[in-house]
Amino acid sequence: MVRNKGARIASLMAVGALAFGALAACGSDSEGGSEGGSGDSPKADGKVGVILPDETTSPRWEANDRPSLKAAFDAAGVESIIDNAGGDVAKFGEICDSMINEGVTVIMIVNLDSESGKACLSKAADAGVQSIDYDRLTLGGGASYYVSFDNVAVGGLMGTGLTDCLDAAGKTKANVIYINGDPNDNNAALFKQGYEEALKPKIDSGDYKLVGDQSGFWDATKAGDAYEQLYTQNKGKIDGVVSANDTMAGGIIARMKDNGTAGQVPTTGQDASVEGLQNVLAGYQCGTVYKNTDLEAKTASDLAIALINGDTDAAAALATGSVKDTETGKDVASALAVPVWITADKVQTVIDDGFQKAADICVDEFKKACEENGVK
Repeated sequence: MVRNKGARIASLMAVGALAFGALAACGSDSEGGSEGGSGDSPKADGKVGVILPDETTSPRWEANDRPSLKAAFDAAGVESIIDNAGGDVAKFGEICDSMINEGVTVIMIVNLDSESGKACLSKAADAGVQSIDYDRLTLGGGASYYVSFDNVAVGGLMGTGLTDCLDAAGKTKANVIYINGDPNDNNAALFKQGYEEALKPKIDSGDYKLVGDQSGFWDATKAGDAYEQLYTQNKGKIDGVVSANDTMAGGIIARMKDNGTAGQVPTTGQDASVEGLQNVLAGYQCGTVYKNTDLEAKTASDLAIALINGDTDAAAALATGSVKDTETGKDVASALAVPVWITADKVQTVIDDGFQKAADICVDEFKKACEENGVK
């Protein structure tokens, strides 16, 4: 996916500061950076290595995060190596070793699991390389900083979004199920914390009954299988589904189409993927959580540059929050962005930001829904 990032990145510094600051109170295709860029971005003389996790659990890693990070580093004139582990733990370790051997000053990782992520961060520390956990916190990893979205808030949006959709459908009493993310991903636990907290009053009051709680492992097929099992187990009496991302929601919706209930059972998601937005517009998915990776990438880039420059004041100004590492019990200095709930009437917001393209979304059977919701 190609987007005109150059002009946007320069303006994101101010926007990013607001979005991140608001929470202070609470394949193997490497790419090298180029010199030059916006004068509004901080400068640094060093090299940053970024390891993305895979290409399948969410389209965001390659479609959004890679170009966002590349543009942010280029704008600051920082050399970068961005590689993808392809979901392979051994490959993740090899990339980590290679980046350290190539002399990166800062390494930024999205772990596949905390064990392999911890091993990489430990090697980096031994080599004197500073580290940033990007999007996922590596439990016990001891990263210098953590940059992500407020993932409990992400889950909270899914929980309140589901309630809104059930209310709109006139369902004051409902059987609901959870299809959670991969249990090896700390974010999955934070998302679940968020939607459990949001739905607790409804469940405690007896208005909602939790009739299923399984993992879909960020996989469309596995999520569809989990849904099918729970659908059969409950004799079809499922009124709402919390799906922890759009990829899994797509697999669940495919099963709903098979049993003739698609569009009748509100289903959540996150990532504002092309498929997710299409399902939202078509009425198959009640909403998706939008996380503007430009903001996340810009802050991660600025933080990496501050570390390269040894500018602790700049780093502290960016990492105004903290997230507890539940393995060590320590608080990790963090910069957390604010997610947004997107329903059909808000899809144009995602297009306007350049996160997705109407040309990719408004195809075939989705053209009419785009017209009806002003997506262009």
